[in-house]
Amino acid sequence: MKSNNTTVQMFKLPAMVVALLLFTANSPAQDENSTVPVVVASAVERELIPENNIAGTVISRNDTRLAAQVEGQVVWVAEVGARLAQGEAATRLDDTLIREELAEHEASVARARASVEFNKAELGRLQKLAAKNLAAKSRIDEVRRDLAVARSDYTANQARARQAREKLQRTVIKAPFDGIVTERFIQAGEWADAGSAVVRLVDTASLEVQAWVPVSVLPFVTPGMRLGLVAAGAKGSGQVRTLVPVGNRESRLYELRLTLDESRWSAGQSVRIAIPAAAARTATVVPRDALVLRRDGISVFRVNGNNQAERVSVTTAVAAGDNIEVSGGIRPGDRVIIRGSERLRAGQPVKVMEALPGT
Repeated sequence: MKSNNTTVQMFKLPAMVVALLLFTANSPAQDENSTVPVVVASAVERELIPENNIAGTVISRNDTRLAAQVEGQVVWVAEVGARLAQGEAATRLDDTLIREELAEHEASVARARASVEFNKAELGRLQKLAAKNLAAKSRIDEVRRDLAVARSDYTANQARARQAREKLQRTVIKAPFDGIVTERFIQAGEWADAGSAVVRLVDTASLEVQAWVPVSVLPFVTPGMRLGLVAAGAKGSGQVRTLVPVGNRESRLYELRLTLDESRWSAGQSVRIAIPAAAARTATVVPRDALVLRRDGISVFRVNGNNQAERVSVTTAVAAGDNIEVSGGIRPGDRVIIRGSERLRAGQPVKVMEALPGT
C-alpha cells in the first residue's frame, strides 16, 4: 500500500522531477564518478531594485457617514448591504411639522404680496391727486413708507418659505455617490438631531491602498510609479497616486496612496507592498533553487564545458521574486543547477536533462 501511495504522489510532480527521483531510487549507490541528471538555468545580469515589504490596507476613496441635516423622527433607514445609486434615499425623517411650517410661510408670502400690491396702487392714486393739489404730501410719504415695509416683509417671508422648502427636502438623506450601506447608526422610530450620523456609505468601486512608509524611502517613490502588491497569495500592482510629504507626528511615518486598476480587491483587505528601499543597480542573479545551503556556507553548482559540476561559493544579496542576487564567481551566462544538486560533489559528471532560461 505504501508503494502505491508513493507512485500516486510521484504522478503529481513535474515529469523532470519524477525522472530525477526514479534515477535516484534505482541507483543503489551514487559514487563520485556516476553521472547525475540535473536541470539547469542560466545566470543573468539584470537591474535590481532593493525592496522592503510594507503592510497596507485597501480602502475606499469615498467612505462617509451620512448625517441628518435637520432634526426629526426617523421613519425609514436603508438596510445594511443595500446598494444605493447617487441621489437615492438612505434615510427618511418625518416631515409633518416642516410641511406645516412651509404652509405658514407661504401664507405669509401671499399676505405680504397683497400688501405690496395695495400700497403700490394707493401710492399711484395719491400721486395723481397730488398733481391736482388734491392730496397731502404727508399722506404720500406715509404710503411710500408702508410700501417699503410691505416689500421688506414680502422678501423676508419668501426667504423663510425657501428655508422651509430646503428643510423639507433634507428630511430625505440621499447618497452623494454610488455605494453600499455598511452600518446603520440609528433605527426607525428614533429621534435624529441635526448632525447625527445615520448610515455609513462605502463606494466599493473607487478603491486604493493606504500605507505608511518611513522617511528613508521618500527619494525612491514618486507619483505614477507602479508597485507590486500581494494579498492572500494573489499578486497585483498599483500606481502611486500620492506620497504625502508630511510625516505623522506620533509615528514619524508618511502616508502613501496607490490607485488600483483591478476590481478583485475588497475594502478593508490587507496587502503587502514592495517598496523600493534603494536606487536600482545591475547585478548577477540566479534562481533561488540554485542555492545549496550547507554548514560551510552558501554555494551554487555550475556546469562547466566538460559537463562536470563545479561548486562555487557565493554571497547572496537582494532577492527579486524567484531570483536572487549572487556574487563570488558566478557570471552571466553560467549554467547553474537548480534540480539534482542535493548529493552532488565537485567534479562529478552530470547530464543536463532540461535547461531553463534565466529570468
